[in-house]
Amino acid sequence: MPTIYLSPSLQPFNKYLTTGDEQYWMNLIADDMVPLLEQNGITVKRNTPGTTLGQAIRESNAGNYDLHLALHSNAGPVNLAGKLRGPDVYYYPYSSAGKRAAEIIADNLRKIYPDPDLVSTVATTKLAEITKTSAPAVLVEIAYHDNPQDEAWIRNNIPLIAQNLAMSVCEYLGQNCAL
Repeated sequence: MPTIYLSPSLQPFNKYLTTGDEQYWMNLIADDMVPLLEQNGITVKRNTPGTTLGQAIRESNAGNYDLHLALHSNAGPVNLAGKLRGPDVYYYPYSSAGKRAAEIIADNLRKIYPDPDLVSTVATTKLAEITKTSAPAVLVEIAYHDNPQDEAWIRNNIPLIAQNLAMSVCEYLGQNCAL
């Protein structure tokens, strides 16, 4: 049975423009993803609010997971605050499985994000959830929470985003999922 470690943001200090924060909204997406994955035979372990990043990485590394999937929303640097848009899907450049998962996720996000040209995959060696996890890892910055259009898109599309990400996980794992 395939297994994933689902790691929604542990960052309640990243406030959204209107209401809530990154941890709150990413946990709602994870909450919707878990039953979709489980009903399709995928075992899910996930972090919970209050877990530290180090604890989440250790939990992930303690299991034999087929994928470590981190869910986040982004914010631009001070000089570009509110100006950037679009999902960024990060992966470790030395992991062909991580890159494959990132490409599947990005391709599927292009089907639901309002401007598909703004969805990108990004190789990185700077994110702990990408470089310190044993399983192939992907960190999805779903959209920019400091941009009014992106923030509204996240808030108004939680079930759609969750279903899209669950479908991507199924595709990556080679599961024929009914979502």
